[in-house]
Amino acid sequence: MGFTKILCPVDFSPGSREALRVASDLAKQWSASLVLMHIWEPPRWTSSELLLVPGVIQDMVDAEEAELATWKAEARQLGAREVAVRFQSGIAWDEIVTVVRNDSTIDLVVMGTHGRTGLRHALLGSVAEKVVRHAPCPVLVVRSRDDKVQ
Repeated sequence: MGFTKILCPVDFSPGSREALRVASDLAKQWSASLVLMHIWEPPRWTSSELLLVPGVIQDMVDAEEAELATWKAEARQLGAREVAVRFQSGIAWDEIVTVVRNDSTIDLVVMGTHGRTGLRHALLGSVAEKVVRHAPCPVLVVRSRDDKVQ
């Protein structure tokens, strides 16, 4: 079994960094293309006293796009030859699954997890778990070596 196109969603956490390392290594081994994807989730809170000026939102988006470009360079340094990036906004797990469903050439998703358990998991949900349940292709979930069960 080989891979031709690997999707690696990243949120810039330690778990995502480990997933980037694993995905880059797999892309190198299989001469697969690697797609790094970041989903920007707009702030869910609103207040009549606190409004975000459009320029502030654009600054936040620009900073995350710049970080994604840095991760692309890192993937190349780790040995991935063909690296593309996707920057989208929305609900992370839903955007990831939609991309995989709409691109039948993606044959593996490699993503990090925060490793939350118990009440924190129940309250916060798990992007990785939802992707595993709904993605039409295999999903490799990677935990950071530094993560402790929370």
